[in-house]
Amino acid sequence: MDQFTLNLIVVGITFAIYIGIAIWARAGSTSEFYAAGQGVPPVMNGMATGADWMSAASFISMAGIIALAPVGGYTQSAFLMGWTGGYVLLAMLLAPYLRKFGKFTVPEFIGDRFYSKTARLVAVLCLIVISVTYVIGQMRGVGVTFSRFLEVTTDTGLYIGAAVVFAYAVLGGMKGITYTQVAQYIVLIIAYTIPAIFISLSLTGNFLPQLGLIGSYAPQGGEISMLAKLDQVVTELGFTAYTADTTNMFNMFLFTMALMIGTAGLPHVIIRFFTVPKVADARSSAGWALVFIALLYTVAPAVGAMARLNLSTTFWPGAVDGSAFSKPALSVAEIESNPKLSWINTWKATKLLEFEDKNGDGLIQYFNEPKAVTEANKALAEAQKALAEAAADADKTALEAAVTAATEARDKVLAETMLGGKSMAELGLTANEVTKVDNDIMVLANPEIAALPGWVVALVAAGGLAAALSTAAGLLLAISSAVSHDLIKGAINPNISEKGELLAARISMAFAIALATWLGLNPPGFAAQVVALAFGLAAATIFPVLMMGIFSKRVNTAGAVTGMLAGLVFTSVYIFLYLGWFFIPGTNVYPNTPDQHFFGISPLSIGTIGAVVNFIVAYVVSMVTKAPPQHVVDLVESIRVPKGAGQAVAH
Repeated sequence: MDQFTLNLIVVGITFAIYIGIAIWARAGSTSEFYAAGQGVPPVMNGMATGADWMSAASFISMAGIIALAPVGGYTQSAFLMGWTGGYVLLAMLLAPYLRKFGKFTVPEFIGDRFYSKTARLVAVLCLIVISVTYVIGQMRGVGVTFSRFLEVTTDTGLYIGAAVVFAYAVLGGMKGITYTQVAQYIVLIIAYTIPAIFISLSLTGNFLPQLGLIGSYAPQGGEISMLAKLDQVVTELGFTAYTADTTNMFNMFLFTMALMIGTAGLPHVIIRFFTVPKVADARSSAGWALVFIALLYTVAPAVGAMARLNLSTTFWPGAVDGSAFSKPALSVAEIESNPKLSWINTWKATKLLEFEDKNGDGLIQYFNEPKAVTEANKALAEAQKALAEAAADADKTALEAAVTAATEARDKVLAETMLGGKSMAELGLTANEVTKVDNDIMVLANPEIAALPGWVVALVAAGGLAAALSTAAGLLLAISSAVSHDLIKGAINPNISEKGELLAARISMAFAIALATWLGLNPPGFAAQVVALAFGLAAATIFPVLMMGIFSKRVNTAGAVTGMLAGLVFTSVYIFLYLGWFFIPGTNVYPNTPDQHFFGISPLSIGTIGAVVNFIVAYVVSMVTKAPPQHVVDLVESIRVPKGAGQAVAH
């Protein structure tokens, strides 16, 4: 059976399961649509939370970011520390108290705690901005996965994914999504760990990838550790050592903190804890979610490291048991003729992997091209272009001299630039010929790079889609709930019937899916980066107001509203300065490079500062305005008592 047919069968079976579950668990009331009737057991809710959490960013992008980080893999471990640490904050500081409050949505809590429709509407605005930013990454993941494994365009993949989400999310609401996410978790965790086990066995002899990461490198008889081998290969090729320390610990701290408090403030994660029967179950769910998430997150560093090593040794076969330059680079003829390397041209067709034999020697040489070499090659290319376009012979004479001079200058740079202990001229290298390796392909291509069986490749396709679709559904439900429950019922039409609200929720879901699909057609970055921006916004807006709402009796309406707006505006503007206004390409004010960041703080880390701004503004404004009324103070006191939570009551 060919790979395409196998992919189609495996993905088709999983989609049929998801839609079948949605039909079986369809929502018949607003309570079931928003909170699954608050009858989900903690273990099952923990598994659904794991699927909701492990998005396209976790499944597809995270290992790629760790693997291909220009600054080394250690710096990118912030993703692991921040995202898992956030669940500890969520379990200890938010989940039980919000479940005790007994409502359906985050804006509803904010509106009641701060006794203001305005506060509720500002929370709706923040929630929609966060969720829409986040969902872009999920739709990108759907498109990338479909474009490769089902051999369709990225746009077509987005449309198919949107149709599947529509089928089970609009029909089932939170009830259908919850049980679908349980199935999706099982699919994605199997799809992630099986290839990792195979690759760990081949590279290190260890069955567990977590041990393989710190184990010995098998192809060299265990004489060197796997990480030491990886460091050797990547540094020979001119890249930063994989285990290199960060050069900006302050920014790494801020980034990790932004991911932690952003995790604790993500609306689509928080609403999962409204689905359990009791307050104690909310904390228990968070614990189980950590267990299920850890099954993937402890494997991700190994997947990233091993994928990077396999990629490097593919293009430099000599690196398998010696130095990278001990044998010639991979040849174009080998790529075209060896069935085990067919994945290279397959991924090249998606434009997520690109290469070019620039010097015409029949080899594809992959290395980190130094800036001086890039500039010398560019000057030579410009001189050659001018010569080719010259019309008069007199002009050609001068231009030929310019080409000769540019060639000599380039050769001088190659003779002076060292790689692996030799000059580039000695190694016969002129330019990096692997011009693009997209972060998002590392997990998806990993089984093919390691020459694993076709069914493993198909399983990874199903897992990538499960990860993207599960989180997309959770985000879309959060958006739908905010619009139908908090905006329509909470502000526009408080007397709407339950049947009318349920219809409004489904229509809102449909519009949210359409918007997410449209945004996914032109995403502003690769999946995990876009998601990281959503974390920054959540850190700067939702997390502080929830913390103050639970643990402070003095913060009032004016403080909460101004704090949220200050955090949202500050963080958004800083992000837009570097990534373009509303992510429109070419509209950025500053280049997104470390030397241009204020105090070395990247746009991905600014959420921590935004949270501090939120806290300060909220407290200052609250101190100079009227204190909250007594019934709100009593409400805060009651939230802190763990016992006595009743059923959710719609407002």
